This record gives sequence, structure tokens and C-alpha cells, in this order.
Amino acid sequence: MKKTKMVLGLSLVAISGLILVAADHADAPAVTGNASDITDVYAFQGQDTNNMVFAVNTQGLLSPGATAAAAFNENVLIEINIDNNGDNVEDLVIQAIKRGNKMYFFGPISPDMTGTSSTIKTAATSGSVEISAYGSAPIVSNENGMKFFAGPRDDPFFFDLGQFKSILAGTATGFNNPGTDTFAGTNVLSTIIEVPKSMLGTATSLNVWAETKKKK
Repeated sequence: MKKTKMVLGLSLVAISGLILVAADHADAPAVTGNASDITDVYAFQGQDTNNMVFAVNTQGLLSPGATAAAAFNENVLIEINIDNNGDNVEDLVIQAIKRGNKMYFFGPISPDMTGTSSTIKTAATSGSVEISAYGSAPIVSNENGMKFFAGPRDDPFFFDLGQFKSILAGTATGFNNPGTDTFAGTNVLSTIIEVPKSMLGTATSLNVWAETKKKK
């Protein structure tokens, strides 16, 4: 069992299967651009409406030239926390950690402890997937009724940072339609799992947040 310490957390609320997202593309120098740096968390209903999809993106603002060298870290655990009773405490966790050229997944399962420290639930292995290489076809695995992916993807988050700064400066009153995608042409490393809703409890709404936790 590996005890880990939280490096960075990012939260969102997903209600009744609708997609909601939180984004954070600029952090302290100690975490910016490395495996601990969460840029986005997504939770949405799958194409199969019996499933939920959870995606955690890390290492944002990767240029095409830098993407091939970007890598997940074997000492950094990615943890998706799921609160299904509305008390803002995780009832279930889904964990992912790199070993060699694969990402291994555990859960959904009740955690041994809540908060900033975790143990990897090795007895609750749910599957693994070979990490997709930049420029290659995405590799998706199907195990135990779940789907898994890990690897580089185009950053899906759209934000017009220049216009936002103009609004803050008082030189603009709102966003343009269409705006300018500040993150166009940049990539992230994505960790994605699709899970049957039946594994998440019977709640009609979920609170979801993700953390990266570094091995002590």
C-alpha cells in the first residue's frame, strides 16, 4: 500500500449526467507543466447513456514539439473523487497510476481514508491500457465493463484569454462570438475512464473532483 500526499486539487460538480468542467491552466512554478499539473476535469454522460465518463487532463500548454517528450510520472497518482450523498466527502475513488508503458486503474471503490492522503487500492484493479504515443492512433482498452485511455490529446478547453484581459482592464464589455481560442494548437495528457453508472451508487447527482497525489 502506497501512502501519497496531495500536490494539486481541482474540483467540479456534475449534475444529472450533464457535462460540467473546471479549468486551471496556470499554477505555481513547482507544478506547472509537470505530471502533477491538472488543467481540466470533465464528467459527462457517455454515448451509452448507462455510463459516465471521467477525464482528467494534465500538463497543459504543450506545444506539438514538446508533446512527444511529455510523460506521466510513476510517482504521481491521479485520483478521481466521487461524492454521491452530497456531503462533499469522497464516497468512491477511481485511481490511475503509470507503471512502465501502461496506465493502471483501480476502482470505483470506497477509499481507506479521505482527504489529502490516499492508499492505492491494489485489490480493486479494474483495468489497464497502454499509453498512447503522440501522433499514433489512440489505444482504448475494455475491461470489466469499463473503458480506459491514457495519452496526449489536443486541449479541448476553449478560452479567449486576450478578451478576458480586456474585460478586466475595462476596454471591453464582453466576449466576442466567435472568440479566439487561446489554447488552439496546444496539447495535454489525458486520463479517461468510462464507468457504468451502476458502479457509482443510486444518486441522481454527483460531486466530482480530481487530485494528483505524489508518493512520499
